[in-house]
Amino acid sequence: MSHIVTIQTKVHDPAAVAAACQRLQLPAPVQGTAQLFSGQATGLLVQLPGWQYPAVIDTLSGTVHFDNYQGRWGEQEQLHHFLQAYAVERAKSLARQQGFLVSEQQLQDGSIKLQIREGG
Repeated sequence: MSHIVTIQTKVHDPAAVAAACQRLQLPAPVQGTAQLFSGQATGLLVQLPGWQYPAVIDTLSGTVHFDNYQGRWGEQEQLHHFLQAYAVERAKSLARQQGFLVSEQQLQDGSIKLQIREGG
């Protein structure tokens, strides 16, 4: 039986953050405090391509703090790519932990199709 699921996510899992960074060939995330234009933020620092300031992930709340000055200091699309990669890596990890087999397919529109099956 097939189901289509849309995932809206908060970012809580440091291992999935690291996997998303690796998947997108970004530097590994580091724990720290970053000075954003509008103030400081503490959490996992993720440097997105072309961004002046890092995205700062508070894994306790799941919130991503960032300052890209409405795209002038970094394209919003880069954050969307990261969040998509995070959601895929988190879903794959959870499915595998429960003994499911996972396959992945990149679709032409940029979305990612995960197929999760019993077995494994």
